[in-house]
Amino acid sequence: MAVTMADITHLRKMTGAGMMDCKNALNEAEGDYDKAVEIIRKKGQAVAAKRSDREASEGAVLAAAKDGFAAIIALKCETDFVAKNADFIALTQRILDAAMANKSKSLDEVKAIVLDGRTIAELVTDRSGITGEKMELDFFEYVEGSTVTSYIHPGNKLATIVAFAEKEAENETVHGIALHIAAMAPVAIDESAVPQKVKENELAVAIEKTKVELVAKEVELALKKAGINPAHVDSEDHIKSNLVKGWITEEEAAKAREIKTTVADEKFASLPEQKVNSIAAGRLAKFFKEYTLLEQKYEGGGEDAGKITVKELLAKKHITCTAFKRVTLNQE
Repeated sequence: MAVTMADITHLRKMTGAGMMDCKNALNEAEGDYDKAVEIIRKKGQAVAAKRSDREASEGAVLAAAKDGFAAIIALKCETDFVAKNADFIALTQRILDAAMANKSKSLDEVKAIVLDGRTIAELVTDRSGITGEKMELDFFEYVEGSTVTSYIHPGNKLATIVAFAEKEAENETVHGIALHIAAMAPVAIDESAVPQKVKENELAVAIEKTKVELVAKEVELALKKAGINPAHVDSEDHIKSNLVKGWITEEEAAKAREIKTTVADEKFASLPEQKVNSIAAGRLAKFFKEYTLLEQKYEGGGEDAGKITVKELLAKKHITCTAFKRVTLNQE
């Protein structure tokens, strides 16, 4: 049977697929709508399987807050072109609406929600067939509280949700905290809430950085004592370049290499542990000040921005922040 434009339009409304995909599916199904829908779905599964090793680094991040529950969802794809497509954003919004209605508590719960006879996981796969790109539901976060708020940064690549203990929390303040979290990317509310693994990693990095800096300082002193400009021999490339320029001699280059090796080895082996740990502890304290919400300087707008810490602002407004989540697809 001949496929009409009305048939194609009807199938497009049913599936969201492109015009040619609908026409081809109807032709293959000989006008049977149910078979045509199945053909389009199988195409989506095939595309998803074919592109499973591709990176889905673009997408849309949306958030919402209502009745003490707030959630963020991120639907990812391969290109920004697809991420900005109205149908793609509409699907992301539909998934978020379903998660909010069900007050889902995990990504698996969201994927299992059934809409129009299909699970959300299946709907995402179906959409892959329509766009020809890998798609995945990659992030889901939620918070609960007496007051909740959400913020979506323009461009749909970054969103935050925040919960507060007080029922009548001031709208301007709670919105400002959501903006602040989006801009300043804290890792936790305060030091006690920083995951132990993060603390251990940051301390290890601080210890290693301290050792490297202390040894570098000793090497620099040894080079200066030998009459060699440390800036001329700070890397092998510089040594070779400065030899060509005549800024250092072969003897100075050899001496510099010897000093850098022997002094570094000696100093690494004899660094005072107490001094290293003390400096590293100071660096960890600085990390907590810069990356925990309450210790950060408030940057959420208004007259208090840049003047007081978030802790001071919340105390001033008699508000307690109990939880927050931040999801971004941006490179940071």
